[in-house]
Amino acid sequence: MRAIQRTISIAPMMGWTNRHCRYFLRQISRHAMLFSEMLAPEAIVLGKRKHHTDFHNAEHPVAFQLGGSDPKLLAAAARRLEELGYDEINFNVGCPSATGQHRPYGAHLIKQPQLVAECMNAMREAVSIPVSVKTRIGVDRNDDYEPLAEFIQVVKASGCTLYTIHARKAWLDGLSTRQNREIPPLRYEFVYRLKKEFPELTILLNGAITDWSAAEEHLKHVDGLMIGRRAYKDPYWLVSVDQQFYQSSEPPPTRAEVLRRCIPYVEAELAQGTALREITRHMVGLFRNVPDASQFRQQLSLETYRRGAGLETYLKMVEIAETIPPLTP
Repeated sequence: MRAIQRTISIAPMMGWTNRHCRYFLRQISRHAMLFSEMLAPEAIVLGKRKHHTDFHNAEHPVAFQLGGSDPKLLAAAARRLEELGYDEINFNVGCPSATGQHRPYGAHLIKQPQLVAECMNAMREAVSIPVSVKTRIGVDRNDDYEPLAEFIQVVKASGCTLYTIHARKAWLDGLSTRQNREIPPLRYEFVYRLKKEFPELTILLNGAITDWSAAEEHLKHVDGLMIGRRAYKDPYWLVSVDQQFYQSSEPPPTRAEVLRRCIPYVEAELAQGTALREITRHMVGLFRNVPDASQFRQQLSLETYRRGAGLETYLKMVEIAETIPPLTP
């Protein structure tokens, strides 16, 4: 089993953390754990969405997130993902989508801890790589700590030792998926207490972590952190991760160097028919809040979206980036 240090992870985000995004983020941090978008096991078992399981060898360590509630299907999908080379399988028990009411998945499964344990047991028996859970601190009107501890106690019986806890509850009746990321209050103390009462488990904290000083404080109480939207919208914020949390002696790359590192990948993807915009759309935040980067943003937002845009367009984007005065992240 590949040893993975999970201090910092980049959250699975639907529509965002596909293979192009992950390759790009890997050029900023060599060590942060990367996660795929969530996918139903049927899509993997039936092979209808193969492109969603593709990844580049440079992405390691990388986990694949599954969403569903059928133990046999989840086990079959996990087995396939292990064969493809993923380092970890993550089970989504936190997505607050209303569509999970009739065929439970995501946060709806918080109400069915025994079913979660059965799913975890099936996947763990099917693979030799780690299988983890990403969940929330509660659901709907559950505002107490005790139901969370009871949920973990039941799922723990499956042998699962890796948990990422989003420190908000999921409000399934009345809030949209987006609102569920912002409105339910953060209860970091619940996650801290969970680690204290289950010291044998690896507990990662997720939820509105947007600065590194706060991250250092959280790490006094938990084993690791999962970063979401800030990592996608302001990716260069991650540039200090390897030195600060993984004791790397490699100097952090400049923004232009990050883009240069992606040239071979861009060239290979273009040769396979990938549209340039599908790669570069994940780079739009690289120069976030950099005042002299308007020409770069224009090149990315307009030129890379033009029909037939190719390697020359990308190289021009890199050339522009190299003229922008460096700023500290």
